[in-house]
Amino acid sequence: MSYCAFKLKSPDSSVVKFCFIAQYCLSRPVSALSPWLAIVICYEHPLNERIRTLLRLEDLFDKVAFFSAKEDAFEHHAALVTLFEILDVTGRADMKSDLLQELERQKQALEVLRRSPDISEDVLNQVLSSLQAASQSMLSMSGKIGEHMRDNEWLMSIKQRAGIPGGVCEFDLPSYHHWLHKDPVERRNDLNEWVTPLLPLENGFSIVLHLLRNSGKTFHHVALRGVFQQMGSGRVAHMLCLKVDEGLPCVPEISANKYALNIRFVISGLRQKTKIYEEDVEFDLTFCNL
Repeated sequence: MSYCAFKLKSPDSSVVKFCFIAQYCLSRPVSALSPWLAIVICYEHPLNERIRTLLRLEDLFDKVAFFSAKEDAFEHHAALVTLFEILDVTGRADMKSDLLQELERQKQALEVLRRSPDISEDVLNQVLSSLQAASQSMLSMSGKIGEHMRDNEWLMSIKQRAGIPGGVCEFDLPSYHHWLHKDPVERRNDLNEWVTPLLPLENGFSIVLHLLRNSGKTFHHVALRGVFQQMGSGRVAHMLCLKVDEGLPCVPEISANKYALNIRFVISGLRQKTKIYEEDVEFDLTFCNL
């Protein structure tokens, strides 16, 4: 069973406690989470480099899964190029150790909650089991992240040419051209072989992002004439989650630090200069914190 977490203030205490519930809250329609909204777009804004990297990795792994499941050669090319991007993002030598430390920190934080009467023992055990399994999977990863691909000269020759505009034409890489003409099942098997050693990493950061997204408290705000400002209140956050009506012709531009939060909604357009949307905009804002 999947899980989520949110902060709950006990009615008879000022202590903020964690409460774990089942996937129900994530599977509810948007209207059940934000009654004033029917269909929303969620904009996530990371507030440190670590979370920014995890969000980038999540986006890249989603694209690999999408394109590799297709049949067309161009889509499998897109999947492979995205895998190369994952190699670049995970190039830091300390990424695996950082993620393992974060998983361990979350386990220790949750173990403390075991004594709370507000905690479901069964769900808490499932969460801890998921964290433990993710840690064990990452510990079983041998060598550096993506080393199995970096040691493949054929793949690295494609990666090098892929960085050149138009650099993977058939006359540049005839062996790659031949691979793209293989049966889609065979190409997909190759892609799965290359991505499988990276899956423990995906599982690890997915749990961290899941805990992050379901922490914190959501507040309803109104940006007067498209502008919202809030001075720092000592609140520490790792990510902001802003939800706004999908039907509005504007997008948020977010600037945040420990002193102030500034959001301005600008008109969404492809051929015009940035212009403030000069109407009041209702939105939900969550300060997410691990």
